Amino acid sequence: MTDRTPDILVLGLGPAGACAAKAAAQAGCNVMALERKKQPGAPVQCAEFVPALIGAQVEGLKANTVQDITSMITQVEGEAPDLMADFPGRMIDRARFDAALAQAAQKAGASCLFGHNIRAVEPGGAVILASGETITPKVIIGADGPHSLAGRAIGAINKEILETRQICVPLRKPFESTDIFLKADIRGGYGWLFPKGDVANLGVGVMAADKGALKPVLETLHAALIKDGRIGKDVIGHTGGAIPAGGMVMPHGMLGATLVLLAGDAAGLTNPVTGAGINAAVMSGHLAGEAAADWLDGDADAPENYHQDLKDLFGASLARALKRRREILHSYDNENTPTPAQLRAGWIAYSDYWAA
Repeated sequence: MTDRTPDILVLGLGPAGACAAKAAAQAGCNVMALERKKQPGAPVQCAEFVPALIGAQVEGLKANTVQDITSMITQVEGEAPDLMADFPGRMIDRARFDAALAQAAQKAGASCLFGHNIRAVEPGGAVILASGETITPKVIIGADGPHSLAGRAIGAINKEILETRQICVPLRKPFESTDIFLKADIRGGYGWLFPKGDVANLGVGVMAADKGALKPVLETLHAALIKDGRIGKDVIGHTGGAIPAGGMVMPHGMLGATLVLLAGDAAGLTNPVTGAGINAAVMSGHLAGEAAADWLDGDADAPENYHQDLKDLFGASLARALKRRREILHSYDNENTPTPAQLRAGWIAYSDYWAA
């Protein structure tokens, strides 16, 4: 590593970081991006569904689509499933998708380096690598996930977290829906079965305090779907990880003379109910890269303009989701459990979710 004073240092090369690096490089900035993983997107820590609205202009999306999704089926407790017929999206190969975005950033002129762990982001804006090297950028873009070191350095911390566990299993019956399982014993989250051709991603997300319940809850759901003849018993792969569920944190701050911008999960842009975050990562990453370039070009209002853009794009949906999530969690108070009606009111497929 020869350049220790880039204009912009991007932490993380997931969708948010890669899009930020590309946008900033296209604006003529000297951009370095660091990723702790040795290769883009691997291991995958994602259910791999993206909504149709993510935008066909995103490089690598179409080429890395495994199958299209047309609908959503939601099952509440043991009741008959409910169909949401119009729910278009696609299942992607997340590792290949992330690789395509990183390649686009490199093509734009960003220096993208893999296998580099960050030890600390210091109060003065220096970034210390695990190797002991120090990088002193003018701007840091934190796209380093829900436990962002950049976010922690400026006091913007994701305090509400969902923990997830997912397995890849063989499909016995192909389908084109996202299957959702709402149950009172999946506190603060839900179960899912998302098809990817001949296989499917089967997973569960719960509030952080229930992390110890993930394995048995997922095993119970797996067994039930085997019994129904929908999936096989073989487990092809495991994954899991943390998802921010508390809404947007302050996405900008200063460390000495160094500007810090947060994007994607680091900024808390993941939907607190669904856990969806790829679309927000792509959009916020692009905006963060542009804002960093604008600030370096002398626009002192660029950080606050970036913040306002995020509020305009995601504020209303995040506020609604956070309200519904907290209503569901409140229903567990005093040793109560939510009713099926309460579970429905907390999920996007039902009209009560969208009510005032």
